[in-house]
Amino acid sequence: MSYPHTGPGDVIDLVIVGAGINGLAIARDAADRGLSVVVVDRGDIGAGTTSTSSRLIHGGLKYLERYDFTLVNESIRERHLLFRTAPHLVHDYPMLIPSYASDSRPGPLVRLGLAAFDVLAARRGRGVSRGLSARRIGQRWPQLSRDGLRGGVLFHDAQVPWAERLCVELLLDAERLGARVLTHTTVTGLIVENGRVLGVRTTDNQSGRQGRIRARLTVNAAGPWIDHVLRGQIECRRLNGGTKGSHVMLDPFPGAPDTCIFFEAAADRRPIFIFPWQGRYILGSTDLTYDGDIDEVVASDAEIEYLLNETNRIIPQARLTPADVLYSVAGIRPLPYTTGVSDNAKISRGHTVLDHAPAYAGLLSIIGGKLTTHRALAEDATDAALKVLGRPRRRCNTRTRPLPGADTADWRAFRAEFQHSAAPFTADQRTRLLDLYGVRARRVLELATTDQSLAEVVDEQSGAVAAEIVMAFREERAVTLADALLRRTLIGLGPDMAVSTAVTCADVAVRHLGWDAARARTEVAAYHAELRRFRPRALQLSPATPNSDRRTS
Repeated sequence: MSYPHTGPGDVIDLVIVGAGINGLAIARDAADRGLSVVVVDRGDIGAGTTSTSSRLIHGGLKYLERYDFTLVNESIRERHLLFRTAPHLVHDYPMLIPSYASDSRPGPLVRLGLAAFDVLAARRGRGVSRGLSARRIGQRWPQLSRDGLRGGVLFHDAQVPWAERLCVELLLDAERLGARVLTHTTVTGLIVENGRVLGVRTTDNQSGRQGRIRARLTVNAAGPWIDHVLRGQIECRRLNGGTKGSHVMLDPFPGAPDTCIFFEAAADRRPIFIFPWQGRYILGSTDLTYDGDIDEVVASDAEIEYLLNETNRIIPQARLTPADVLYSVAGIRPLPYTTGVSDNAKISRGHTVLDHAPAYAGLLSIIGGKLTTHRALAEDATDAALKVLGRPRRRCNTRTRPLPGADTADWRAFRAEFQHSAAPFTADQRTRLLDLYGVRARRVLELATTDQSLAEVVDEQSGAVAAEIVMAFREERAVTLADALLRRTLIGLGPDMAVSTAVTCADVAVRHLGWDAARARTEVAAYHAELRRFRPRALQLSPATPNSDRRTS
């Protein structure tokens, strides 16, 4: 835990439950606007929904189909802002949308929708959509099935390859602005007195120390867990109706495209993506009603088979089997609870800030939201908090405030200079450091040049160096080895999920961070245990019991 609990007489303005992308974004905005803020999470930052997303920063094309122009405009705006405030993390991402005779959405309708999207995104995108004939697609993407191919569109959106790093940088900026973040600290209950919520009770997961954080306003930003935070504490209708989304990770395969392919699944008419990602591929995602334990979410055999089958259908030469899957990722989308919906895609992806007053004053719950619009959600939540607290409304600066990794007058110039001069790193290492850390890559360089042993490579696959492990713990609030590998250095998202290098990374902590051998062994074992939810091939796990998923269309 990075900070002590507030003392008995201390009362802060805001305590936020949940350190995912939304909770951290709220903390950053609220701290910037003068509020005293503490964030609490029972796990690590971004370890829930954020780390299981499709890693897209998308302009909301899918929402045009539901005529949700407000969400489309918001998504386009937020994508545009991230291009400017996080250029090291968010990149242009072209995708092909092929049209087949069997599709439920006719090709001309898709092209009309994209034309409308281009109008809405004018001057805020990275390129206009371009219609392609079946012949042109056959020439450029010969691996795609020609059976019923009518043509398609090349569309420009955006990707954040390392969504976890967005969370790290929101954390760093929030702390720089005065917020405090307590990870691996469980909220065991709300402090409720006379119908008013006055903060939260907590337990430090490592020491067992119990405490109270008293706050004028409590913000429940726990994503899919928002009902769990409230359960048994206050009377409230069900708020979360999140659906399960699963992805699988693959090495390059026969016919693997160099462009994202966005197509309609034959089995259920849902949109499926084949994402090129860091030299590998992500297939995803499912969108299933899920009523199981959201703490035990894994991709089921049926989901994996569904994604592989749909990919094999559109790329016949792929011939993928479950043995080709490196690992899988599954999570719950924090969607509003909605009854009577036959298609989960129709559930709103917008967000709501719910004030529980007058029944329970001093409590806000954040319902919904998505990766792309986390900043806008935070602005709305902070506006609501200022209103509830009776504070004057202050200007929101996060529309223009760069994240720490982009905090430079000229990002392109910095990148070019680092690529040219960052010895002793190789060109590939420099590129990776820039893509993960932005201008903070120079801090890795400083550590590695100060102590040559920190320039040692700890993971041959990625080229990551020991300095990154040290920085993860000293400067980026990692508490466990899993925090460092899965959500700081991202070594753990490599092909074998760092199964072969976890011991090496733990040894760095022994040599430079004061760990003893017993802690190193415990941390490696705990890391391997956390990997089980990914079903990694490298651990040779036996097949997990399929979840009680049910398709609703």
